[in-house]
Amino acid sequence: MAKIDEIYEGVCKGNRKLVAEQVQAYVDNDGDVVELLNDTMIPAMRDIGDKFSRNEVYVPEMLIAARAMQAGLDIIEPLLAAKGHKARARVAVGTVKGDLHDIGKNLVVMMLKGAGYEVIDLGVDCPVEKYEEAVKEGAQVLCLSALLTTTMPYMKEVADHFKGRDDVKILIGGAPVTKEYANEIGAHGYGSDANDAVRALENILNAA
Repeated sequence: MAKIDEIYEGVCKGNRKLVAEQVQAYVDNDGDVVELLNDTMIPAMRDIGDKFSRNEVYVPEMLIAARAMQAGLDIIEPLLAAKGHKARARVAVGTVKGDLHDIGKNLVVMMLKGAGYEVIDLGVDCPVEKYEEAVKEGAQVLCLSALLTTTMPYMKEVADHFKGRDDVKILIGGAPVTKEYANEIGAHGYGSDANDAVRALENILNAA
């Protein structure tokens, strides 16, 4: 199925009301919600994510696009579940213990949902126990976020806690975080921004 231009453009431009109306109309006309997700909604979020990575749009535009995407997802998620549609993977995202910043974490959550993943949002100030609980709930990858250099060492504590386990992978990111630091603490991946986090996650899962 070709992409539905109105919904695609609505997501890209952050028109939440239009997306909700058009998705509901599509559902009411017995449209295939799996095709809608895969051929229109996910590509729209990928487009806005790529523009974000190229500095063609910024955090506010990303946020409103993600909220428009969520307006559509709210309508189709129950229908996807009823059809037995499986998410690409279950992922948990949280800002590490001692860090209360959530904008970057929220962007990652929205981008991952927009890419077709089931996301457990752990919130901020997350201790190891919270990540462990997410793994028990089926999270295959833990995404750790930090905005403060003083909280980065806690990422290593989480990575050390899960070291040697085959049931979970660690992906880290945040303003002060680097690929070198990810390698240093034994994380499985690093995302330089929310869009890059999606690519890094795909690489982790493909390598598993």
